[in-house]
Amino acid sequence: MTDKLRDCFEEMVVYKDLKNNNFVSALGLPSFLRDWLLKKFADDEGNLDMEEITDFVHTYLPNKEEWLKIKDRIIYDNERVQILTKISVDISIKTGEITFELPDFGLTNKETIIEASTWEEYRDELVSDREVWGVAELGYRPPDDSAKPKIPGKIRLTAFTNFCPYTIDLDYYKDVRNDFTVFEWIDVLLGAIDYNAAGYKSEEQKLYMLTRLLPFVEKNLNLIELAPKGTGKSYVFGHISKYGLLTDGGKVTRTKMFYDKQRKAPGFIVGNDFVVIDEVKLVQFGDVNEMRSAMQGYMQYGKTNVDGYDVKSDAGIVFLGNIEQDNMDEYKDMFSELPSLFRESALMDRIHGFIKGWEIPRMNDDLKMSGWALNSEYFCTILHELRSDFSYRAIVDQIVIVPQGADTRHTDAVKKIATAYLKLLFPNVRTAKDVDLRDFNRYCLRPAVRMRSIILRQLRIRDKQYKSKDHDMPSFSLREVFDED
Repeated sequence: MTDKLRDCFEEMVVYKDLKNNNFVSALGLPSFLRDWLLKKFADDEGNLDMEEITDFVHTYLPNKEEWLKIKDRIIYDNERVQILTKISVDISIKTGEITFELPDFGLTNKETIIEASTWEEYRDELVSDREVWGVAELGYRPPDDSAKPKIPGKIRLTAFTNFCPYTIDLDYYKDVRNDFTVFEWIDVLLGAIDYNAAGYKSEEQKLYMLTRLLPFVEKNLNLIELAPKGTGKSYVFGHISKYGLLTDGGKVTRTKMFYDKQRKAPGFIVGNDFVVIDEVKLVQFGDVNEMRSAMQGYMQYGKTNVDGYDVKSDAGIVFLGNIEQDNMDEYKDMFSELPSLFRESALMDRIHGFIKGWEIPRMNDDLKMSGWALNSEYFCTILHELRSDFSYRAIVDQIVIVPQGADTRHTDAVKKIATAYLKLLFPNVRTAKDVDLRDFNRYCLRPAVRMRSIILRQLRIRDKQYKSKDHDMPSFSLREVFDED
């Protein structure tokens, strides 16, 4: 399949030797950034120029500990310093002043400026997303004590080169899926997220792993995964895509998550495709009732109100947690180990599906990708673009028959998950008549029903109301769609 992959995707394929190449692994870079470097410094056979890549990393990828030295060079040596980083821009409504942040280095808007000439030159790239990756050139605007009021010194952006040097052709990606069988395509997807398909014992294990990608392709999809340690949860959600956010534990308050009234700034939920709350057993949620109320509203409608401010987003929320081995059973109360925030049935009901993390093998060397695979940076951008393609949901609505009186939340959850599976596994489907109903049932609908059914079982354990027949899982069926001719 390697030749087919390289022929079909050409420049979007890189050689990933994560099992043997300790040098690349030691860089500790997110996959999308690592693959960008691999593509930049590897030859046609995937061989790396170690000297070149080392020089580039030392020059353009400083760590946080080097930030003081960088500031010294900018301010006191009057250097212009270039670094590859993510940058977020803000425009003051009050003054019209344009500022930026470098979140990885703790540089805030109060310390920066983008002057009008620079803004005119790079505006289109800088406003393309809430945060963009690229090579930022930084200089210094010294203070002017003679001005009234005094003008403070600030770090200024002098130039910017976008991290993504190519245009995504989504239609090509959809069409090229036709060249692969479903079994081959599953392996392609695993390689794109750094996993070696040959290291899995069954197709079922592979599909459980790929379930983690569903929030990458579907808007406002809320999931929970409970699992043992070491199965790679944090890696997939924190390293593969530049469009998502993995929280680092600690305290996740309503202010951090949704809206900071003091700073008048939106929280994690705005500007990301998904927000993952890791280690939920250890997280402190501040005022639990306040947080639960905001969470329930947002998870239901994609919006919530915080201190009079309407927060809207299409980011899904994913909860990750490790639970005891004895509790890894969908017929037991798995939520008993989680904070009180999760013990309220109204919030649980708004989680669309459950990922059985214990079905995913613990990470080992055989699961590390070693071979040609899709560039993770390209792949995560494709998934990001697929989020806005609503044709897949229209197809699901056409072919899935919902029985009368079916519970709306169960129906919506199943359709949402099935749509995400369709985008992920069968992006080549353009109309309902293109769908192979047997494949759709096996790879999309049945897994979606299983994921939602676990949430329903947990609800029935915790709340008697959900034991009534009104809350039974609908018996979905499929209709075949033919050409009108």
